[in-house]
Amino acid sequence: MTDDDLFHRGLSFDLGTVMRRRRLLGLLAGAGAATLVGCSSDASPTGGAASTNTSASDGACAEIPEETAGPYPGDGSNGPDVLTQSGIVRSDIRSSFGSASGVAEGVPLTVNLTIVDTAKGCGAYAGAAVYLWHCDRAGAYSLYSPGVTGENYLRGVQAADGTGLVTFRSIFPGAYAGRWPHIHFEVYANLAGATSGRNKIATSQLALPQAICQAVYATDGYSASVGNLARTSLTSDLVFGDDGGVHQLATVTGSVGSGLVANLTVPV
Repeated sequence: MTDDDLFHRGLSFDLGTVMRRRRLLGLLAGAGAATLVGCSSDASPTGGAASTNTSASDGACAEIPEETAGPYPGDGSNGPDVLTQSGIVRSDIRSSFGSASGVAEGVPLTVNLTIVDTAKGCGAYAGAAVYLWHCDRAGAYSLYSPGVTGENYLRGVQAADGTGLVTFRSIFPGAYAGRWPHIHFEVYANLAGATSGRNKIATSQLALPQAICQAVYATDGYSASVGNLARTSLTSDLVFGDDGGVHQLATVTGSVGSGLVANLTVPV
């Protein structure tokens, strides 16, 4: 099976949800009912802020854009359900768990999401739970993609601490055909609810900055991502393209050699 066979099915699956979201945003904008905030900036891939996500800090408190979970959620809504498996609650998601033993290789990436409650002025959403997943450096998704259907790596659940923070230790995802490099996540009201996709209160995606992606994809194991990244952009991406990913673009610090850290505030 070719990359096109694998991922074009995913793009078709995503497209209907994305177009429905864009139509909704257009209606809200026309009625003057929607005001979204955010900003971004580029910086060196070896350190310093690569982008910025703003929410309550600039006087507004708008929910993060709702996005499709895509065709490979693993939450029981489209085939496999990893949320019911013992071991899914973990911070380090680089290896598979249970009867699987695979390990995802790649540039180390720590993902910090700060969940805030829009109903409380974007105060910390302590106790919220996050299910996070993404592709490996070859662009494959565990549980679904040929060769890794028996693996469940790069998937995990964490409960937010008193500041609303959840942290995942992972690897930098690859870029596959038709999509900007991204990380999926679902937010749940609490850890007890994070056992079925039906209980989620928000679904969105984190976008990764271009300069960081280019630096990572120059390293071993990411060669296929170089061309895929060059053929897309944040503004043409089928998920982030309606606003250039401005509300979902992570701030990334660190270096390719020592590991990267991505930070994003997630108002729900």
